[in-house]
Amino acid sequence: MTPCESKNTHPHRNAKKCAVWILPVAGFLSTLWMLLRIIPKPTRASYPCMKVAAPLASTFIAYLAGLAVTVFSFRKAKSAFQQKRFYLVSVFALLIVLSVGWMAFQPTQSTMAGQEADQLFEDPLGPNQPIGEAKGIFPGRVVWVHNPDATNENCTNKSVADAYFQEHNANQDVIDQMFAEGLLSLTGEATCADAWDAVFRYFNGQHEKGDVGYQEGETVFIKINAVTCWSGLGPNGGDPSSVEYDTSPHTILTMIRHLVNEAGVPQESIYVADPMCDLYDLLYNKFYAEFPNVNYASQLNVTGRYKLTKDTEIGIRYSDKGTVMTQVKYHRFFKEMMEADYLINIPAMKGHRWAGVTFFAKNHFGSNTADHSWELHKGLMKPDEDPLRTGYHLYRVLVDIMADKDLGGNTLLYFMDGLWATSYEHQPPQKFQTAPFNKDWSSSLLLSLDPVAIESVCLEILQKEFREQDDSVDPTRHAYVQWEGIDDYLHQAASSEWWPEGITYDPDETGSPIPSLGVHEHWNNEEDMQYSRNLGTGDGIELIKIFQPTHVEQPDGMAENYRLSEACPNPFNPKTHIRYELGDNAFVTLEVFNIHGQKIRTLVNSRQPAGTHVAVWNGRNSAGLGVPSGMYLYRFRILGNGFSDVRRGQMVLLK
Repeated sequence: MTPCESKNTHPHRNAKKCAVWILPVAGFLSTLWMLLRIIPKPTRASYPCMKVAAPLASTFIAYLAGLAVTVFSFRKAKSAFQQKRFYLVSVFALLIVLSVGWMAFQPTQSTMAGQEADQLFEDPLGPNQPIGEAKGIFPGRVVWVHNPDATNENCTNKSVADAYFQEHNANQDVIDQMFAEGLLSLTGEATCADAWDAVFRYFNGQHEKGDVGYQEGETVFIKINAVTCWSGLGPNGGDPSSVEYDTSPHTILTMIRHLVNEAGVPQESIYVADPMCDLYDLLYNKFYAEFPNVNYASQLNVTGRYKLTKDTEIGIRYSDKGTVMTQVKYHRFFKEMMEADYLINIPAMKGHRWAGVTFFAKNHFGSNTADHSWELHKGLMKPDEDPLRTGYHLYRVLVDIMADKDLGGNTLLYFMDGLWATSYEHQPPQKFQTAPFNKDWSSSLLLSLDPVAIESVCLEILQKEFREQDDSVDPTRHAYVQWEGIDDYLHQAASSEWWPEGITYDPDETGSPIPSLGVHEHWNNEEDMQYSRNLGTGDGIELIKIFQPTHVEQPDGMAENYRLSEACPNPFNPKTHIRYELGDNAFVTLEVFNIHGQKIRTLVNSRQPAGTHVAVWNGRNSAGLGVPSGMYLYRFRILGNGFSDVRRGQMVLLK
């Protein structure tokens, strides 16, 4: 006979007897279940089933503790009463009251704990706890360039005539410079041409092509976000009819300019498209005027557009095998994308009502040849109108996309358009209230060679800004980015320790599980925004922030924390010394050029600790030869914790 069974069939009496046993039994079983699951594998503590069991287990443990204190106090009080030590009776009586109250309060505490999921996001790892394997020329490096001059602070985005994509609302020259600074910081090179060569060489080295740069005849496919141009070219004769945020035409033009003018890629070898969608005339005319031979692509027969070809080969097979996304098991892509030698991903930085965020991985929902991607929603945070899939260790379709050989696996550069960010994918840009934006547009570009690291940083930028839903403003500020487990896909992309039970990510069906795709972690706090490589505490993310001060800020990091002395002696023969002081650890590059701008020598190119350093340049080599007499230039670039600065000087070699 179980505790809830009784010969007395009165329903209320039976219910009371059952109630007495339900919580202790459930608590005991929950505690036992958690111990059996977590001890062999501690990361299971974040599983959804563990989070359900945790309140019952904690209540049960508190109940046992309270019961033990009550029994102990009762026995001591009884003994004290017999000895007529009444002051001790009072003390133990008080303990009995407190312990009984503690036990009674536990169910309320557990209920409140369950409601915390509706509050601000919290990663179970905590800050500065990197997981995964960092990628990139400088592993884990993400460069964030912010300059408020890139956008027009008076832009309203209330009509197409005054939308973010209009010429009077963005400064193309500033945006070009922002990208150039970001690219140089990402690679540590002195020129954009060298930087692009380094990017191509890194990619080819990772793909077993050898230490080679871009080769003639290779194609580059630029994947943009143009979701508002969904079918045809819109009701206004090829022009946008709304101000919903897509990839800015100015960031796309910057990329085309760099590929052609700096990387040496022929126009005819470049494709620009959001394959499932189309390309507005406003963008096409802007790009075509400067680069008429680029393939501006669409899946429709539209004048001037290159018509993409649907491939018959399966491009991706989803690793859930139909167990989560029950309506789709694979997708095909367009032939031009599958055959491209390199892919560049330029999404728009937005929150998302189904995925929580739409960054690089989510941007590929528009890459398949179907007419829609609704079937993939079951692999996101919110499957359409179904309940949220919160927590960790659930199948996430974005991991498959990040790993697929034709999508994430073929991406040369991750370039986030954060000029005009927003909290919901189908609304206009929103001004950011927090620093460094200070009630202005987000005005940012982010670059990385590590797909997990850059998505991690973009997520934190949005989480810092959109903390709670605000319906009192127009447009509404949504808080999708605060969903519990929103970074589950980043945990899984970084480390197989976070994969769901029964799921092995292998979208290309190679027969082997995918390796770590990059590194994930959260910064130390929202003010400093420092990661483990910035702090020198781990091998996680390194965030390089290149911020142009606004009227609210007055940072002068070089003047306050760093010192660069003139070359001494100057003139010199054959050696001179350049002394500099670092107030904090920083990445330093010190290079020597002749008066024609040709680099002669790299004296320093490494991360160095705080302190005084001296670089020595010898105009002669070991054989007694060297460079001729004359004037030389040196350039000192520093990438510190929160800014980038460049200083230059002159020196004269006399022989």
